[in-house]
Amino acid sequence: MRSTGTRTLRRAETPARLERRVRLRLDIAYDGTEFSGWALQPGRRTVQQTVEAALCQVLRLESVSTVVAGRTDAGVHARGQVCHVDVPAGVLEQDGAAGSAGPALESLLRRMTGVLPVDVRVRAIAVAPPGFDARFSALSRRYAYRICDDRALIDPLRRREVLAWPRRLDVEAMNAAGALLLGEHDFAAFCRRRDGATTVRTLLELEWTRDRLVVARVVADAFCHNMVRSLVGSLIAVGEGKRPIGWPAHVLAGRTRQPEVWVSRPHALTLEEVTYPSDNELAAQDGRARRVRTLS
Repeated sequence: MRSTGTRTLRRAETPARLERRVRLRLDIAYDGTEFSGWALQPGRRTVQQTVEAALCQVLRLESVSTVVAGRTDAGVHARGQVCHVDVPAGVLEQDGAAGSAGPALESLLRRMTGVLPVDVRVRAIAVAPPGFDARFSALSRRYAYRICDDRALIDPLRRREVLAWPRRLDVEAMNAAGALLLGEHDFAAFCRRRDGATTVRTLLELEWTRDRLVVARVVADAFCHNMVRSLVGSLIAVGEGKRPIGWPAHVLAGRTRQPEVWVSRPHALTLEEVTYPSDNELAAQDGRARRVRTLS
């Protein structure tokens, strides 16, 4: 092995091979029950650590770094998570036909399936288009929150993804309250603040439906930490009749986190989808998303 002064290279690697990199988009699903969330945490099992370790194993790399569309909390699931990773082009060229990444990506997906644990799956891998960033290029994230408020319908086989609630909820009242929260607002009252991060978000959809289960569809351009679960908790209070329809909007206007707002349980929350613009709009969306928003 020889040193470049900044890192040690394996004999199989050349500077040219390392300089040329390719960005991959990974579409991922996972059962969050046994994970301490997406993001790396020392000494804890996380989705990011698991996916990155699998990538290193199958690509024979010392390390990789993924960027994710939405960092889910401990216990939260995903069907439509998206991340990107930059890897040396040479590791794909070894397995792919000359001039085509297709066979290499098919091989990579097959090998990832072979080494990943059963509670996380990479569903698709593709070369990302120019300007793609899994986090900043995203237009919206869609979550679902599932509740069973009928004791006769509680299914123990779905206990890891459905919140069993002991009292009947008024879906019409919950929708009326949710409608008052739509639009661009400072959601500080429903978020755990992070230093240097804005809490201004645009809530695009918040709708509850009932079909055996009571299910919330929650869509925003982005979400703050605990935002979905706090919104759900406030609307459950309305659905039970403990709070009036206007109460969540009143809390929102205060821009201060209230202890009365219950952060609902994580296991009933699933990241269902992340949407992106057309390829020629990716860079522009990235620029818009990186601007720190404030309300005038």
